[in-house]
Amino acid sequence: MKTNPKKPKIDSSIIAILFLVSGIALLDLSFFWGSQVICFIGLGLTFWGALFLLITPAKQVEGTFLVTSTLPAYMTIDRILKDINHKNEAYYIPSYPKDAYLPEYLKGLKEMVTFIPEEHAVGMVAIEDIAKGKLLSENPKGFLITPPGMGILDKIEQRHETDLTKIPLSELDDTLLYLLSELYLTKEIKMATKENEITIEIRGSLYKKLYSQEYNLKSINLLGCPLVSAAACAVAKSTGKPTTIQKIETTPDGKTTTATIKILQL
Repeated sequence: MKTNPKKPKIDSSIIAILFLVSGIALLDLSFFWGSQVICFIGLGLTFWGALFLLITPAKQVEGTFLVTSTLPAYMTIDRILKDINHKNEAYYIPSYPKDAYLPEYLKGLKEMVTFIPEEHAVGMVAIEDIAKGKLLSENPKGFLITPPGMGILDKIEQRHETDLTKIPLSELDDTLLYLLSELYLTKEIKMATKENEITIEIRGSLYKKLYSQEYNLKSINLLGCPLVSAAACAVAKSTGKPTTIQKIETTPDGKTTTATIKILQL
């Protein structure tokens, strides 16, 4: 199992403690030496140390914002799921390479979609329905949505001017781990590939609350959080084959999420 590359980080609490210790030490020295200059320096360091401890880390604010801004999309999908007898499966359909030539009526095939079939549906969604940007598919019956992780994947592809359809699966572990780690949406990501299955383990994700009983989302186990969804999209694009999230497990404390992504051999 490969782990995303570690990046050197300086915890704000460490800086705060260093400032406080230095400030208090200088204050003691200033009284001993009778120096106002050292006293002012000590007061300044003590002030900034206390400030660092009191300030809420930006990551916590960002995490709350990410969950609340993502939640309505999952709630909308949950509403749709209540209206249909769906299979307990969602298929991530790969897109065509961005530089591939397609006639105008097939331009929709360059967009990633996720297909959720009805319970008794057989087979995969027709290319024509994807190309036309349909929400509902008639043969087989089901509905098509934009994957919740598509925004993340688009962001990292644009930032690095890359197209994951050009990256083979053998290189995807290292590439995807590096690209996702740059977004600082999680503390650690591990990936392992075994034949047609990819296991992704995410620790300290900013999206972890989406799996909680507080929201009780049904769609989260079909589609995964945006990070798991982005990984499923990336595997589908890299292999050119549909993928599905077979299983998602979270630890009791909610800090670690493990998802199994399967590549379908159609």
